[in-house]
Amino acid sequence: MTYAYLRQMPDNANLSDQQRNILSFSLTQGMEIDKEVIEYSTKNHPIEERKQFEEFLHSVEDGDTLVVDTLSVLSDKAEEMIKVFNCMLSRDIDLYVASLQLHVTKETPIVKIFPLLNDLREAQQARSNQIGRPKGSRSSSKFDVYQAQIISLLREGMNVSAIARELGVSRSSLKDYIESRGIRELVEGSWMEINTLKQVPGVDNTILICPFDQENQKQTSQQKERIS
Repeated sequence: MTYAYLRQMPDNANLSDQQRNILSFSLTQGMEIDKEVIEYSTKNHPIEERKQFEEFLHSVEDGDTLVVDTLSVLSDKAEEMIKVFNCMLSRDIDLYVASLQLHVTKETPIVKIFPLLNDLREAQQARSNQIGRPKGSRSSSKFDVYQAQIISLLREGMNVSAIARELGVSRSSLKDYIESRGIRELVEGSWMEINTLKQVPGVDNTILICPFDQENQKQTSQQKERIS
């Protein structure tokens, strides 16, 4: 089983950008993504508090493959990445990092992993020394806790006005949020199938496992062609 893992946080690339990068990488590698896993977070929680992420890691079976856009999707802290590496490599799980064109297995020499950890440490130190918001980062939004629900409703064909009424929020503010997060591009991605989700307001960590259903996508494309 090959998983694509995406994580939405204020300082991370949009989910649609992560998705696009992973897709491009997988095509160059001749890989097929079987399932896409998305983690939503409004805060950068310690790994001990990311219970669903830990559960996912333990649910991955020996010999499976995990593809991420960047290492920071898994964790931006070197000490936490050591735990992740140990968990994955001890169970013969392959890791691909699209942005680095990197493939890590249990046979990968430790000398190749150390520089990755050092890069994380340096980035963490730079963030701690930086005054103000990092360049290119986004502030959190009141809509972040509803992001999974927004994606599901868009996927069902509901328009922005209807979603705004459903959530009891301003249409213009919601439209700006959808555009700034690249949510519409994510929903319209040709390789993604999102399960319906019941969003609980106030919950800032939600994980979706979305099967890559090629046949379903093919049927959807055919239907669109007939309609057009």
